[in-house]
Amino acid sequence: MITVMMMAERIVKVGFNPIFKLVNTCRKRYRALKGSAGSGKSVNIAQDYIVKLMDMRYKGANLLVVRKVEGSNKDSTYAELTAAIHRICGAEWELYWRITLSPLRLACKVTGNEIIFRGMNDQKQREKVKSINFSKGKLCWIWVEEATELTEADIDILDDRLRGELLNSNLYYQMTFTFNPVAATHWIKSKYFDIEHPDIFTHHSTYLNNRFIDEAYHRRMMMRKERDPEGYEVYGLGNWGETSGLILHNYFVHEFETGFERFDSIVLSQDFGFNHANVILTVGFKDSELFICNEMYEFEKDTNELIRIAANKKFNKELRMHCDSAEPDRIEMWKKAGYMASGVKKEPGSVHAQIDYLKQHKIHIRPECTNTIKEIQQWKWKKDNKTGLYLDEPVEFFDDAMAALRYSIEDCRRNNLGWMEFYAQEAAKIEAAKGGS
Repeated sequence: MITVMMMAERIVKVGFNPIFKLVNTCRKRYRALKGSAGSGKSVNIAQDYIVKLMDMRYKGANLLVVRKVEGSNKDSTYAELTAAIHRICGAEWELYWRITLSPLRLACKVTGNEIIFRGMNDQKQREKVKSINFSKGKLCWIWVEEATELTEADIDILDDRLRGELLNSNLYYQMTFTFNPVAATHWIKSKYFDIEHPDIFTHHSTYLNNRFIDEAYHRRMMMRKERDPEGYEVYGLGNWGETSGLILHNYFVHEFETGFERFDSIVLSQDFGFNHANVILTVGFKDSELFICNEMYEFEKDTNELIRIAANKKFNKELRMHCDSAEPDRIEMWKKAGYMASGVKKEPGSVHAQIDYLKQHKIHIRPECTNTIKEIQQWKWKKDNKTGLYLDEPVEFFDDAMAALRYSIEDCRRNNLGWMEFYAQEAAKIEAAKGGS
């Protein structure tokens, strides 16, 4: 708990987790915070920045907040920072902050300090970062949320922005990274965690350190520990993920054109969910390779809400949509909404056959498909705790995008045809049906 002095001598007490005390007083150039889901690291960083940006001692400091995909900021970092403002300032927040949604921007009325949001998904966005300027003060602090989504080159571009003389002696340059440590092979580990350097501060936290976590979340984590022990190591204990036992290695994350003319064929695939994610993928096929073009990844939404979201995201209704056949009522609702939805036939051994098929073909993923990337990076075989050997059975947890990916290839796998040949046949059938109607 810290005390913040507001205008008119008003005092506000703000709750912080004690484990982040050293984080919030650190002035080293790099703060790298790895931790489990629910550890409170992002909430803490948001509150830390809001408190500092309201403090006259830090007048002239400005903050840049970065996600790989710029649009991801709205529901993550922007939401965290605005929530921190409301917690700290209460009903009188408008006396202290100016909050704008278009563009995303927060400005402190007391100090003149500002917060802006950017992405690093393509060259245009990277160039926007290089040209950032503020009407008052300088860019002093950068917060990179979900830092494992960015490349080392992305971070170098950001790092270059923190330079020049700071006239206020209380100010300092600093980059902060927050992330779940998905893979022990990630460049962040070797660059910031595997060495000792006077400019680097590293930190580890878990949901067990978070005094604000509710009992239901604890029970959810215990369920994950039982069903997915290796996933629990990353998302429950915040330890670096191991690469052994991974199901797919043949994937590549990069930018590529997504126009229809780019592919031999293209489909939609959907795995239904509510408490776990409901996922829709657009998957293109070209020269025996898969291209995941975009994703919809939503929790706790009913089917009508999902149909509206899909419409806003402009999923093409003329594409075949392969769905989980266990939900016929939902499939009918998507059909009534104008989508060419149909259930994927399930039978003994079909999951293993789908995995075998995926292993034989390169999989390309656009960087903005962040949830699909997270899933494929940790999709593993179950492990026998007694023998330490991996079983021929995938972990059925945090695999919703992987289920949608499996559905996308079912037609080709079952017909034992190349993608171009199969979809050429399907197109001919559709045209013939139109001619007969």
